[in-house]
Amino acid sequence: MLKPNMPLINDQEDAKVPAGLPAVIDAHVHIFPRNIFSAVWKWFDQNGWHIRYQMTSSEVLAFLISHGIQHIIAFQYAHRPGIAHELNRYMMGKCIEFGNRMTGLATVYPGEKDAERILREAFAAGLGGLKLHAHVQCFDMNSDEMNCLYECCLTNKKPIVMHVGREPRSVAYRCDPYEICSAEKLERVLQDFPGLKICVPHLGLDEISAYRKLIEKYDNLWLDTTMAIADYFPIDGKIDLGRYRSDRIMYGSDFPNIPYAWDRELKILKRANISCDALEKIAYKNATEFFSLKFRSVK
Repeated sequence: MLKPNMPLINDQEDAKVPAGLPAVIDAHVHIFPRNIFSAVWKWFDQNGWHIRYQMTSSEVLAFLISHGIQHIIAFQYAHRPGIAHELNRYMMGKCIEFGNRMTGLATVYPGEKDAERILREAFAAGLGGLKLHAHVQCFDMNSDEMNCLYECCLTNKKPIVMHVGREPRSVAYRCDPYEICSAEKLERVLQDFPGLKICVPHLGLDEISAYRKLIEKYDNLWLDTTMAIADYFPIDGKIDLGRYRSDRIMYGSDFPNIPYAWDRELKILKRANISCDALEKIAYKNATEFFSLKFRSVK
């Protein structure tokens, strides 16, 4: 699904969250130190799309807040062993800078030396969960090295966001997501760790139906909308949020690593054929529950 020269969409962006939406928590935002962000931009230029918003981390967070996003869940991921501790320190610095307007998640490289200690220290420092990306970090979610991370999250009552859907896949990754990712493999984790809150981004992408069924079956699974409802990727059939369990879907943007306007999915969400109650859940209530936020809307 990822390939070079994917389209950059020059759609209109507005200055604020669309009128008529409830409070919005963006549950999927990326920040990195500048050198890593630059490498991410270069990778996407070569293997996907041109990233429309090339900003520093502070600019990313300030942009979303100034445009009306009430709270931000910020992610990083360690693409190699040995850098997670410094990335977590960087994330804590941004949490201090932006206070109660953001929640930062920890990262760790599965299987690296002292991975569990790195994660414990990040939680002790105040980070609000763990973010992992199987396509980049090439982990098997059913491995012993992952089990210790699940246990650490459980012990510390922290959620985990794992990109373990098979798409968007790229031949530029050093592992094949189709070999390490599947809804079936995730179901084993859900069964083995029923007390662990897990979110899979992008509605699980190409296994849309399988993931929709999993959130009906397991109370410890959430999904986010990130890029899946933007009408950008070739997905079989139009996604109907009205068919989903509304208390298990969170809005997320993937900002700033997107090839279209920052508010594209918010406009689509506003037009979705769902109840006001479901809209409130997707826009902010589900993220409040999943990340255990003490959230109050900012006027």
